Amino acid sequence: MDATPFEQIAADFLFLLRITGLTKGNLSSHLSKLEEAGLVEIEKRFVEKKTQTLVRLSDAGRQSIAGYWREMEELRESAARWPIQNAVPVLA
Repeated sequence: MDATPFEQIAADFLFLLRITGLTKGNLSSHLSKLEEAGLVEIEKRFVEKKTQTLVRLSDAGRQSIAGYWREMEELRESAARWPIQNAVPVLA
């Protein structure tokens, strides 16, 4: 599978920490589980004598996310076809 430039992008651990609001330990735990499942690839390297951790989706991770979005789109399309008379009224 050829990767587009977008799919080649790696996210820095500190960036993920900021955007998720997770603790370092919690994020590290989640990323380890995703790596064990083969959904992400983690690369550790040194930049100016500091450790930098990069995370990128694996091919399996990209396929998993693509499948998720396909399922969500199918659900959205199915809901759009559902007749309004079948809707359950919401009581206040």
